[in-house]
Amino acid sequence: MFLCTLFGAAAQILIKSGANGLASASPLEMITSAPLVIGYSLYGISTVLLVLALRDGELPILYPVISFTYVWVTLLSLFWFKESANFYKLLGIAVVVVGVAVLGRGAKK
Repeated sequence: MFLCTLFGAAAQILIKSGANGLASASPLEMITSAPLVIGYSLYGISTVLLVLALRDGELPILYPVISFTYVWVTLLSLFWFKESANFYKLLGIAVVVVGVAVLGRGAKK
C-alpha cells in the first residue's frame, strides 16, 4: 500500500507538470507528452498494486491508507511547484496521518 500511495502521488505530480506545459496543445501533443504518459502509467501501476493489496487485505483498513496519497501530493507540491502550505493544509495532513494511525492500531487487535 505504501508503494501504491507513492506511485499515485508521483503520477499526480507528473500529470500536473505535464498539464502546465499544454496550455494550447493539440490532442496529439497531449497524448505524446512524456510527463503525462509517465504519470498515467504510474497510475496504472498504482492500481495494480492496490488490487494486489485488496486481494489479501481488509478493505476498511487498506482504503483509508490511500489517503496518504494526499499527504505525499501536498508535500511534493511544496517542493516541486513551490506551492505554499498554510495552517489548514498542515492540519489536514495531521488529521490524515492520525486517522490512518488510529485505524491501523485498531486493526492489530
